Amino acid sequence: MGQLYSVAGPDATKEIEYVAEITNWLPEGLPKFLPTQITANLTKLGLAGHTRGGKVAFALALNRLKTKLKLKFSALIGIDLVDGMDKGKQTPPKVLTYVPHSFNLEMPVMVIGSGLGEVRKNPLFPACAPKGVNHEDFYNECCKPACYFVAKDYGHLDMLDDETKGIRGKATYCLCKNGKCREPMRRFVGGVVVAFLKGYLEGDFSFLIGIKDDELAPVEL
Repeated sequence: MGQLYSVAGPDATKEIEYVAEITNWLPEGLPKFLPTQITANLTKLGLAGHTRGGKVAFALALNRLKTKLKLKFSALIGIDLVDGMDKGKQTPPKVLTYVPHSFNLEMPVMVIGSGLGEVRKNPLFPACAPKGVNHEDFYNECCKPACYFVAKDYGHLDMLDDETKGIRGKATYCLCKNGKCREPMRRFVGGVVVAFLKGYLEGDFSFLIGIKDDELAPVEL
């Protein structure tokens, strides 16, 4: 979701509208770009986003903009998602209601959080995933079935590549509290997303259970 804009203000409305447009394009538009022997199964459609993109994903799934969608999502994933700068400082459109289990999503949800996301990198910058508007608050509003994993010793941007180019790429090491190495967090996020989708879209929960029992995770949960 974060790739849909390069410079953005606090209002995420346009990003939500873009994702809705892409979703509605899929039934007719996607087949034109697939090999003739490949047919997309759009009855199993997942929606995921990281940081502000996670807020966008939840806002679309919750239909905060009353957008008409041609397709129904089957699974929702939020990766260290945030809903603003602090409790009481949510960015529009607000997603969190602070009412437990108030998200009536009618689909399985997974929330992935970072243990260091709510820790400031230095006194000059706020935390990248502040307490009060982060993964913990999103999970508290989810209904069953919902999975929740927090990587204890990793930060808000530690699922990115080791080398991130340009000024914005350099900033990923300066603005947010980071763990010692990104590689384990990157492997964990990729693995747990696949495990969640295999479980809830294909019925194979063995990998997800293995991660839950901490047998397969490359990070401390």
